[in-house]
Amino acid sequence: MIVAEEMNKHPEVRFAADFEISKNAPFKTVDEFVTHMGNLINPDMLIMRVTESLCPLCADEEKFDQMRIPAIVYENSGEVKLIKECPEHGITREKYWEDYDMYQEAKKWADKGIRILNPNVAMLEEKIICPTHCGLCVKHKSHTGLGNVVVTNRCDLSCWYCFFYAKENEPIYEPSQDQVRMMLRRMRNEKPVGANAVQITGGEPTIRDDIIDVIKIAREEGYEHIQLNTNSVRAAFDPDFPRKVREAGSNVIYTSFDGPTPRSNPKNFWEVPAALENYKKAPLGVVLVPTVIGGINDHYLGDIIKFGLSNIDVVRAVNFQPVSLVGRMPDRMREKQRVTIPGCIKKIEQQTDGMIGREDFFTVPSTTKVSNFVEALKGKDMYKLSIHFACGMGTYIFKDGDKVTPITRFIDVRGMFEYMGELGDEMKGSSFKRLKKVESVSKLLLNLGKFVDYEKAPKDFKLKDMVYNAFTDGDYHGLKAFHYKSMFVGFMHFMDPYTYDVDRVERCDIHYAMPDGRVVPFCAFNVIPELYRDATQRKYSIPAKLYEERTGKVLKREKYFRDYTMEEKRKILKFYEDSIGRKLREDEIGLNLEEAIPVISSSRPE
Repeated sequence: MIVAEEMNKHPEVRFAADFEISKNAPFKTVDEFVTHMGNLINPDMLIMRVTESLCPLCADEEKFDQMRIPAIVYENSGEVKLIKECPEHGITREKYWEDYDMYQEAKKWADKGIRILNPNVAMLEEKIICPTHCGLCVKHKSHTGLGNVVVTNRCDLSCWYCFFYAKENEPIYEPSQDQVRMMLRRMRNEKPVGANAVQITGGEPTIRDDIIDVIKIAREEGYEHIQLNTNSVRAAFDPDFPRKVREAGSNVIYTSFDGPTPRSNPKNFWEVPAALENYKKAPLGVVLVPTVIGGINDHYLGDIIKFGLSNIDVVRAVNFQPVSLVGRMPDRMREKQRVTIPGCIKKIEQQTDGMIGREDFFTVPSTTKVSNFVEALKGKDMYKLSIHFACGMGTYIFKDGDKVTPITRFIDVRGMFEYMGELGDEMKGSSFKRLKKVESVSKLLLNLGKFVDYEKAPKDFKLKDMVYNAFTDGDYHGLKAFHYKSMFVGFMHFMDPYTYDVDRVERCDIHYAMPDGRVVPFCAFNVIPELYRDATQRKYSIPAKLYEERTGKVLKREKYFRDYTMEEKRKILKFYEDSIGRKLREDEIGLNLEEAIPVISSSRPE
């Protein structure tokens, strides 16, 4: 903690009352910080924090030994911003969070995290440099909340913004079933808490011939929550495929969905309606995943939520992902496309006429109050979403007939979480734990009703029964009914070299397993690809021609081409119009329906 006397030595600098210097930053004192970075500070800045970041150009040029540079997180004009300076490439200014008050509110829920007891990186803590020694290491502060296993880099689409699929004649990465099992097992065996949720991802996983066997392997390794990440093209045209996925052990489909119009979603606008119908028959729950890009589709966030609610019998969640801007980008283009979690939430508030507002969202680590309570009750380490408070937010919205109600409108979520946190602390600090556990559960069940306004709640909503079932089942299965009566609306903003914050990456709980045995946080794996993703996959890939010789496949023929009749096109357009409650304009369709509908291009549009 920085003492006030240190800050008072520099009256020219406006420090926040809770100003801090990260342990990852190269400075230990305020004097050191001001001496080295004072040239970046002006009187309009409220200096909140000093952290360690990356120079975007050093990272792009693969100058890994010099890419780490300090950064200032500060408030200006009601927004949280970041500024840093590279000795070689100069100053970078970037938007960090678009609302200072929301940032401060989220910060109140920050969790200290956990310690990995069996790290994969055999280095002393003081020798580890984050993010260049990922694997996981002893400095990491979150277990794997959601593991990712890339099972192929082949894809039947060629999206211009995708960094993952194999371009023409590029090597093919497709780990064997034994390698997949090893990667799954590595995450499952983490201590103190092993991964229990995994996403099978790509490329496009569903074009792998043995994808059903891969899902079965994940189930065999003990994963209870298995997501299949897909563009949903195969599910649209193969009605039996979703049923096979379900029978193999997957329970959630994670599908991209960038908007409810052909222009905002050239990737799978035409395929999603048929896919949803087939998922519903399986049955499989669906998470819609829009990548939000400023000026491209950020004006459709409200419509995307309406689309999900209209299909709530199959859509379980909408998980928005504000775009990560990788590679070299001019400042003006970044400013246009950059959107952060608070910016998206404000747009949703506007586009839904206040039906969902900023006060309805909570940061992900707020749930650790519940985890800590369950830990104290069970007497063992439990799943804990201890990510950085700036990385993700979410809420639940309930649909009761035509009425849509966010959970915060009838449950005092803050009060309930804080109360459960207090009870958890009491149990952990008690000398008579068995008696205290009985007392704490009794207190919770007795007082839960105080946090619920049942006059505003959906019909048949019984929080006490759900919580009781969760405890008596021994896990969270008792809360399944909660999910089937609601739709989750969430945000996960993965970093890029411009917004990079080492304090955040060392708390990441979305991890990739690699065939060399390492487990790497998302924002190291994808932001520094030549250290992790691309370098490792290249090592385990084979030339495209050799792949074709071994498998008998012709990779060019795997690409998807659309062939819809006019009747089918009109039917699909009507499905969307019924779902969002309005007609689509000609400029939103942006196509001559008399002609063949093109598949999304590999070339960046103007």
